[in-house]
Amino acid sequence: MKTSPGKADIITRSGNGVAESSHRCSLYVGTCGYSYTEWVDSGFYPAGTGSAEMAALYSYHFSVVELNYTWYQMARADAVARMVNNVPEHLLFAAKLTRTMTHERDRDWQEQLGRYLQGIAPLKKRLLAILVQLPPGFVRTIANRNYLAALLDGLHELPVAVEFRHVSWAVDSVFSELERRKVTLVSVDEPELPTLFPSLDIVTNPALFYVRFHGRNRDGWRSGNMQKKFYYDYSEEELCSWTERYLQVMAGQAGRGVLFFNNHVQAHAPRNAQKLIKILGNK
Repeated sequence: MKTSPGKADIITRSGNGVAESSHRCSLYVGTCGYSYTEWVDSGFYPAGTGSAEMAALYSYHFSVVELNYTWYQMARADAVARMVNNVPEHLLFAAKLTRTMTHERDRDWQEQLGRYLQGIAPLKKRLLAILVQLPPGFVRTIANRNYLAALLDGLHELPVAVEFRHVSWAVDSVFSELERRKVTLVSVDEPELPTLFPSLDIVTNPALFYVRFHGRNRDGWRSGNMQKKFYYDYSEEELCSWTERYLQVMAGQAGRGVLFFNNHVQAHAPRNAQKLIKILGNK
């Protein structure tokens, strides 16, 4: 029998009495990236683990991973295929869109998009979503709205999730357009700072909701230092509170949800993910 570590089902109920109905949502918990040497130093991976071994070891604990290296460099089909062939079939993927189409937008972004789609093709049916992570300076202007629409048009044949970092996008018209396109709005947990996109329980795609836990390090968030920015260890109380406030609502509106921890410093991400899995198992 195939196992799916890090997967939990939540059943929500609505109505009352004779009219009560139930809804099942499958949840997959994982991390943003899996290849960190500091996870060896912190004891999550065994001593001596090399980068080539990490994906397979990761899959013993989780059934989903967000590929973040595809943000730093263009995805290559040969490298993606090797990775997919070296991990168990239960491991599913989300893949970040390369930064040259989001943060460092080039004029030839359409050609790059074609290369990207070819590069991630080996993920095939194991691809849950392409993550379009937009930078904090991507404000809701007419030019940016037009660019995002064109980008989503180019991705329309694949599942897509969009993460906004600027509060100007937190308006009903944006949510309605994502819903029309069946594009997933990414829900975030991050420091409560001016101009940042807020935490929301809005589901724009009933096929999938998508959550990213970035940590709540207010001092480190805008420090320019990635180690400081993502240094955070969620407490059990914080995760329970978040589950009650947001997760229960979203699980009642979608058939599947993915939840990724991005606080990778000192292996807090995989350990917090395991903590959340334990909480969900008690629901």
